[in-house]
Amino acid sequence: MVLLNAPIGATVKILSFKGGIGFEKKMRQLGLMPGDCARILRMAPFEGPLLVEVRGREVALGRGVASKILIEEQECASH
Repeated sequence: MVLLNAPIGATVKILSFKGGIGFEKKMRQLGLMPGDCARILRMAPFEGPLLVEVRGREVALGRGVASKILIEEQECASH
């Protein structure tokens, strides 16, 4: 499943990224890495960005970016 399809309030584990080296580098700069747990906080209306919490930080991601992040739903100890 991709992050874009996760329901609001879900806790997910980031598995990998569907992008090139540049995309992976950008995700790491935002603090997102495979193995991290994230919680979906909000989805803006009208094709707006998603707000996710990763390691105590809130990160806004565009829907195109969120569609390239592979995840699995699971409970994490930190959430």
